[in-house]
Amino acid sequence: MRTIFLLAISNVFMTFAWYAHLKNLRSRHWLVAVLVSWGIAFFEYLIQVPANRMGYGRFSLAQLKIIQEVVTLSVFVPFSVWYMGVPLKLDYLWAACCLAGAVFFIFR
Repeated sequence: MRTIFLLAISNVFMTFAWYAHLKNLRSRHWLVAVLVSWGIAFFEYLIQVPANRMGYGRFSLAQLKIIQEVVTLSVFVPFSVWYMGVPLKLDYLWAACCLAGAVFFIFR
């Protein structure tokens, strides 16, 4: 559970690094957005690398990747809706169903 918890925290940082500049730095030069995003991503890597190192061996490489994808969607949907103001759609549910299939196949 520690691996999954750390991956979730790291993904919050990465989601902000990848997408928050679209809202907050839209009027700034793209290079400013890159530098700010790199700064945020640095903290993501400080959490993500140890999380994957802890999890590898307990989980296979493919399982770690699928866990990360589930975490990504779990973080991205609330970020999109609450932070970016994107309307909630059923498409997120269908994506989650596809990921549930991926989880099934990679963990069986």
